[in-house]
This record gives sequence, C-alpha cells and structure tokens, in this order.
Amino acid sequence: MKHLATGLLALSLLGLQTAHAGKTLETIKQRDQIAIGVSTGVPGFSAADSQGKWAGLDVDIGKAVAAAVLGDAEKVKWVPLASQQRFTALQSGEVDVLSRNTTVTLTRDASMGLAFTAVAFYDGQGFMVPAKTKVKSAKQLKGATVCVQSGTTSEKNLSDFSRSYKLNLKPVVFDKFDAANAAYFAGRCQAYTTDTSGLASVRAKEAKDPKEHLILPEIISKEPLGPLVRRGDDEWLAIVRWVVYGLIEAEENGITRANVDQLKADSSDPVVGRLLGKTEDTGKLLGLERDWLARAIKAVGNYGEIYERNVGEKTPVGLPRGKNQLWTQGGLMYALPVR
Repeated sequence: MKHLATGLLALSLLGLQTAHAGKTLETIKQRDQIAIGVSTGVPGFSAADSQGKWAGLDVDIGKAVAAAVLGDAEKVKWVPLASQQRFTALQSGEVDVLSRNTTVTLTRDASMGLAFTAVAFYDGQGFMVPAKTKVKSAKQLKGATVCVQSGTTSEKNLSDFSRSYKLNLKPVVFDKFDAANAAYFAGRCQAYTTDTSGLASVRAKEAKDPKEHLILPEIISKEPLGPLVRRGDDEWLAIVRWVVYGLIEAEENGITRANVDQLKADSSDPVVGRLLGKTEDTGKLLGLERDWLARAIKAVGNYGEIYERNVGEKTPVGLPRGKNQLWTQGGLMYALPVR
C-alpha cells in the first residue's frame, strides 16, 4: 500500500508538470486557426476598417491568444456578432472565444454554459445627451426617451435606474448597435445609454462634432468586460485566462513589445525570466510552448500598450486609464501571478 501511495503521488506530481491538451486546443491546432467572436463594430474595442482589417482592445486580446497558442497573431477568423447572437455562437462552437464588449454577470457565468476568464476592461453604464439640452445629470432626464440596445445588461440597468429614481424613462429599443447609434444622432431619443466606453467610442466615430455631445457623470452599474469561453474545457479556459493575466503582469514588470526580445536574452530579473520562458517553462502547464507569453507580448505589447493604442487619451476614443490602471497605480488591474 505504501508503494502504491508513493506511485500515485508521483503520478499526481507528474500531472502538475505537464498539461494535456483540451479538446478545444486540439481542434484549434488541427484547424491552425482560432475563431473569435467580436462586436459588429465598436471603435477602439473591435471594428473593421474599409479593407476588412480588425483592430481594437478586444481584437488585440484575441491576437495575443492566437500568438500564444499558434505562434501567429494573424491566424484568427474574426466573427462579428450582434448582442443577440454572441452567446449562441459560443455555445454552438461557431467561435472558440468571445472577445467583445460583454459584461460578466452571475447569470451568464452560471447558467448559460459559459465560463468567464479574466477582466480585460472595467467599465460602467452611463448616459450621453446633446450638449445643447443643458442637461448635466442623468437624474434630470425624467420622462425622457432613451436609446438602448436589446439583449444587453444596459437595457435591464436602465429599467432599474428609472424605477429607483422614479424617472419614468422611456426606452427606445434597437436590435443592433448601429441602429441605436443612428437613432440617437438623428434625434429620435433624448439620451443614449450603454457602457461609457461605448458612448465614448460612438461619439468619436459618429458625431459631426464630439463636443456637441456630453457623457453625463453618473455611472449606474458595474460592467466588468472580458473574454468568455464554453464550459467543459478547463484547459482552454486556463489558456485564455492566463494570456490576459500575462499581458497585465508584463506591464507590471516593464516588458514591452519593443524590449521583449532583449529582456528574454539579457535580463537577470527572476520574474522577467519566468514570464518570458527563459528560466522556467510555464507553457507546459498550459499545453503550450515555453515562450507562449513572449509570443503574445511581441505580437500586441503588454496590457498598457494595448490600452493606449486603442482607447487611450491620445486616440479618438480618448479614455483615461482610470479603473483600468494597474493596481500599483491606484487602478483595479491586478493579475494573478504567472508562476
């Protein structure tokens, strides 16, 4: 019995050293491509240009996963999905990852066959109004018509906010994001509500003059946004989760797209060596190559670089880091340790 117990312990420890590939990873490697669900067009997060090239924070998260898994950030099939389509597409296997502005909630995490990976963007729902209305607070919108997209947490939050403050807000509901945008700018609604990042994106893209539209100060909800995968494949869940954490920890440790190769070759920092696969092989725990995270960083940069390039203050979207700053700098971005 003693020898049997020793043998089982050895097998258990061996299992900790090397992960077997889950069915999703095996399928992706056979296909040599990852199918990633994105929005139908939210500039700064996931949107295609006139040549069909996708860009945005959510897109870069997807590219990082592709680089880590396949060694090539371009081996992605981008699948644009409306709010009503996104969960069915993931549940059915049409996409391997959902990386689009999607809030993680208890219902979505616990009852839809989906699994949350990590928060890639901390957001909150707000309101936008034409500046000419002189409205300065959402609580001044009593009886107002409000454009909102159906099948979203925004629709439910709007109803809760209206009841809480007895505002009798009148939702004007649209199936598609673009239709809601167009209706607001055409004057069909007195206000527009969605995540504040979405409001900033829409204002930058659609408004003739962004200064003519004011995002009101109230934030009426918590909207943690992040990639989702299907339940039932823990290996794939771990891969996507740790790619996100790895990008955040890379920023914490000053690893950038520009210096990743140099640091991999020359750094004596034990944390940097571990992250880049120089001194430890964390990849085998995920069923990936030793340099999985170095590949991801080289493809898209660390989390801070991704943020500033797509939605930062120097972009048309113009969002301050705020809650999405690193925890060491007063924000909420806190990566579990890659070790």
